[in-house]
Amino acid sequence: MARGGWYFCLKHQQVEPAAGCRAADRLGPYPDRETASRALEIAQERTKAADEADQRWNEGD
Repeated sequence: MARGGWYFCLKHQQVEPAAGCRAADRLGPYPDRETASRALEIAQERTKAADEADQRWNEGD
């Protein structure tokens, strides 16, 4: 991972290095610029997986 990693800025909708916007406005760190560019997709996948796990938990599986 690059020193400090890469981030996706939610405010500007773009990838930036560690010396970017404030932490509250971004996702990351990610190991490289390409992965950071998929930040919203990754977050959506993780949310879906967590929702499915919650559903299984609530159903007693």
